[in-house]
Amino acid sequence: MTKGNIDLGLLVLRVWFGLEMAIAHGLPKLQKVFAGDFTFADPLGVGTTTSLILATFGEFICGILIAAGFFTRLSTIPYIITMLVAAFIAHAGDPWGKMSFPLHYAVAAAVIFIAGPGRYSLDHKWFVKTFK
Repeated sequence: MTKGNIDLGLLVLRVWFGLEMAIAHGLPKLQKVFAGDFTFADPLGVGTTTSLILATFGEFICGILIAAGFFTRLSTIPYIITMLVAAFIAHAGDPWGKMSFPLHYAVAAAVIFIAGPGRYSLDHKWFVKTFK
């Protein structure tokens, strides 16, 4: 496998898992926030409003940043934490099939954290210095 293939694979992984999380899960939460509806689960005992805002940040904001490849590694941290809370606290009593969905997102984000965003990212464009 060539470096270009790895960068392309990271691009596909980032865009899919970032946008899927942002649009399918984070956007509905963001719409709740904008509508002033702060009813939400409180799995960490920090209050429903704080829980909703943290989940919205982890899912929508970080999902968009990961898809764009901007502050990618930093953005994976709240994303992963949000998914681990969803899997092991919010869905603790659910069957494995329900817990596995947030774990898929967490594992994808962990891979991106370890490997980095790749060459096809804003991080690479703006922060990687090339010497010619």
